[in-house]
Parts: sequence; structure tokens; C-alpha cells
Amino acid sequence: MPLELPTLTVTELMAQISSTGQDPLRGGYTRPVYSPAELDLRAWFIEQAERRGVSVEQDGNGALWAWWDLPSGDRTDAVVTGSHLDSVPGGGPFDGPLGVASALVAFDLLRERPLNRTRAFAIVVFPEEEGSRFGVACLGSRLLTGAIDPTKALNLRDPDGNTFADVAGKNGLDVRRIGPDPQLLSQIGAFVELHVEQGLGLSELDHPVAVGGSILGHGRWKLSMRGQGNHAGTTLMRDRRDPMVAAARSISAVQQIARAQDNARATVGRLQPVPGGTNVIASRVDFWLDVRHPDDAVTAVLVQQIHEAAQRIAAEEGCGFEFSQESLSPTVTFDAKLSATLGSALNNVPVLDTGAGHDAGVLAGHVPSAMVFVRNPSGISHSPEEYVEDADAELGAQALADALAALLV
Repeated sequence: MPLELPTLTVTELMAQISSTGQDPLRGGYTRPVYSPAELDLRAWFIEQAERRGVSVEQDGNGALWAWWDLPSGDRTDAVVTGSHLDSVPGGGPFDGPLGVASALVAFDLLRERPLNRTRAFAIVVFPEEEGSRFGVACLGSRLLTGAIDPTKALNLRDPDGNTFADVAGKNGLDVRRIGPDPQLLSQIGAFVELHVEQGLGLSELDHPVAVGGSILGHGRWKLSMRGQGNHAGTTLMRDRRDPMVAAARSISAVQQIARAQDNARATVGRLQPVPGGTNVIASRVDFWLDVRHPDDAVTAVLVQQIHEAAQRIAAEEGCGFEFSQESLSPTVTFDAKLSATLGSALNNVPVLDTGAGHDAGVLAGHVPSAMVFVRNPSGISHSPEEYVEDADAELGAQALADALAALLV
């Protein structure tokens, strides 16, 4: 079937969505899953796929699949690429959407080649990759693979108190179908995700593209300090049980503990006091911890040290303390054979490890998976300063097409 539109560049596709989800307060983009902005992006993807003459299906967990089927209709051992369209609060324009736009362009390039294709092909858009609304990163791919219990997922709540079940149901999902999909998973013969690099590795190597090597193990934990809410003007300092003080001291301890361990990363990027008034001593403070290290055993030790330090601080401040794990992903090494195929197809480009999690990392435990990174000269991500040169974006899509072509025949 001939294309129904002229071949567009990655830059042109990205320009089409450049105003969607702009955040006037934080800068950058805020596109939480099933927000108006993310829904607009999903509609954009469906339109782009359908204009290319391919069918789009939504799986039981809300992921979108644009299938370029074989004449036989056989989807066994399919080659799949794609990424996500949601963002962190105030995120950059490329984290996620670059992979989706590049997949569309790579598809256009593949259609122009005289391929003797033997495998079906699909572009997938996974929901809630960032976990910015419901707190669990890569929720769509975790549900697909069974990496998270569906009951736990359905009961996750966003900052407004809405459950994932409520939000999913209001957006057309049958909550009874949410969970592992072994049949769909078994159709994936290879998954390749293109993503903006979230560091300076490629800039330092002076190269526009790399193949992913591994993803650092990482997890998220919720900490809650519970004290006594009271009046800021009438409560003497000696009479306070202030959970904000306990939280602040604990956050400082996180930094000290992580700095004492080589190659560790530990971050508290979100803090939520209750009730949150300027002239109110909080009754509770919730804050979220992200810990990463190449060695999963070291990650576990770091988390335990932070847990013990926060527990001690809470007792010293007269506060109660709760600690719970929200997600945990072990270190992932991508499929060696698949990565070697990509490396050969891309003329032995560099291999880079990353400290950022991705849907490819979740899928890697179940299907051969790999990643292609595109240079980010700023080295900054999850920020409005995230950047990709137009020329590098086009080279990335070309590299993705080359990699996919090597797999499709």
C-alpha cells in the first residue's frame, strides 16, 4: 500500500507536537498519562499511523500498537520498536516522543526499501513510562510482562486520589483485562527502543548514535514522617513534633549516604507536606526516594542504610515513620546477540550503559531487547534544557531504520 503522505522528518513530526503539554509554570512539558496533553499525543500517533496505512490496536493495559502485518497476517516473531509519550513534570521535549517520531520516520524509510520482509513489524507506545502520575515507572510494560501485580496497579493513586482503575476505566480500558498478556508478549521476537541519551556519553565520544549496553538497577521508595499538626504561631519550638524537620534531616542523610558510595545515585525529587499551609506545622510529610547503582547488592545496602537513618531521625524528632517500596528493577544487560546485530548494522557505533530506566529494560527479561541512543549535547534530561540537534535526530531515525531492516529480513 503506498504512503498516503509525503515522508516527514523527525524534526517536522516533533514540531507538530511542540505546543502540546507546555508547562507555563515549570517550563518544558508536563504530560502525565491520560492527561489532556497525553491523550492529544496518543491521538496524534494514531492519526500518523493510520495515515501510513497501518492498523492501530490498544492492548488491555492501554499501550498502542501500530502493526505493519505480513500478507499472511502472521505476527509470530515480530520486530517491534517504540517508546512513550508521557513526561515527568516540566520535562524536556525529547524523552519518549523522540523514540515515537523516529519510529514513524524509520517506518517511512523502510517502506521505501526493497525489503524481502519475513517478519511482522509494529510501533508501540507504552503508557505511564515515567510513573509521574501513579508512581510506578514503566507501568504499561510492567503490566504486559507481569512485573507488577494487577491488583496493586489498579489500586495505585495519583496525587488527586484517583485510582489507576478509575482513570483507566474512564479512558476506555476494561479493568478486567489489565494485567499480563502472554499471547501478545509471545509475538515479540525483538524489541528495539530509540531514546534520547540522558547524559554526556555521546558528546564526549563525539558520536551521534550509540547502542545500549545495560541499565543500572534502580527503585523507588515512599517515606512518610508522621508528627503533630499544629499552629505555627502558638506552638513553642520545644513542644513540636514536626515531620518536616524529620524529612529535611532524612533528605540530608540520603545525600551523605550516597556520596560515601562510589557510583551511587540517590535522589529525593518529590516532597508532599500535609496539609501544606505556610502557617501550619505539618501533620505528615511524604517524600519519595530514587536509588541507583550498577551493583544490585549495593543498591540494597544503600536503601537499608537510608531506611535506618530515617527511622533514627524520626524517633529523635518524636515522629512516626513508614517506609515502603513502590518499584524495583534489577540491573539489565541487553541481549548480546541482538545488540551485536544492531552494532554490525550501524557500523560498530559505541556501546553505552545508562542510569535511566526504560520499557526496553522491563521487556529485556522476557524478549530479546536493545536500545539506540541519540546524542544530547546538553547532557541534561527530565528538564526543559534537554536537547537534540536536528541533524542528530535524523541520523538517529536512519540508524533505527538500518537496525530494523537487519532484523526484518
